[in-house]
Amino acid sequence: MNNNRFRIYPSILTADLGKLDKQISTAEEYGVDGFHIDVMDGQFVPPITFGPIIISHIRKITKLPIDIHMMVIDPERYFDELIDAGADSITIHYESTPDFDNTINKLTSLNVESSVAINPNTSLTSVQNYLAEINQLLIMSVNPGYGGQKFIPSSINKIESAKSLIDQLNLSTKIQVDGGINSNTISNVFTAGADIVVAGSAIYNEMNDIETSIKTLKDSIIL
Repeated sequence: MNNNRFRIYPSILTADLGKLDKQISTAEEYGVDGFHIDVMDGQFVPPITFGPIIISHIRKITKLPIDIHMMVIDPERYFDELIDAGADSITIHYESTPDFDNTINKLTSLNVESSVAINPNTSLTSVQNYLAEINQLLIMSVNPGYGGQKFIPSSINKIESAKSLIDQLNLSTKIQVDGGINSNTISNVFTAGADIVVAGSAIYNEMNDIETSIKTLKDSIIL
C-alpha cells in the first residue's frame, strides 16, 4: 500500500517502555507516519499513563508527528505543558469537560493541531458544529482507557457518516480512528473514510517483530 492519504500511528501504550528508544526508532525506520501518546489522568478513565516527561523524551528520538490523545478531565490545564514538551497535535474528548466551547476555543488558539475525540456512545451530531474549527476528528472504535480491545463494528457507520459530512461541508478535517485496529479491521476502516489509524498491540506485541507487524498491517489494506 502506497498512498499518502493513509497514515499509521503506533500507540506506545503497548510498547515495551524498557526498550522505548529502540521501539520508536524501529517503527519509524519501517514506515510509520507518527506516534500516538495516550495521556490518562485516572479520572476520565481509570488508568494513569504518560505525561510531558515521556513526550519530551520521544521528541528527542523522532521528527515524526507526536499526536497526543488526552483522556483527562479539564484538559486545558495541560495544553501549554504538552506543547512545550513537543506535541504536534492534541486531542481532547468531547465528554471530558462541561465547558467544551471554552476548551476547544483555547485549544484552537494555540500553535498545535487541534483534534476532538468522541466515544463509541457519543453521536457524531454532538461535534458536527466544530468540524470547521478543528484539524482532526478522532473516532473511538473501542471504549477509551485500555489497549488490546476488540473493534466495535458499528464504528464503520460512524466513520462513513463523518466522512460524508466532512465532504459535504468541503472541509479538510482529517478522520483518525483509534481502537481494535489490526490486519482484520484496518482495510475496512480506511475504506470507510479514515485518514489515520492508531495501532497499538498490532504493532507492539510479543508475537512478531515491529517490522513484520507494520508490513502485515500495510499489506492488509485493500481498497
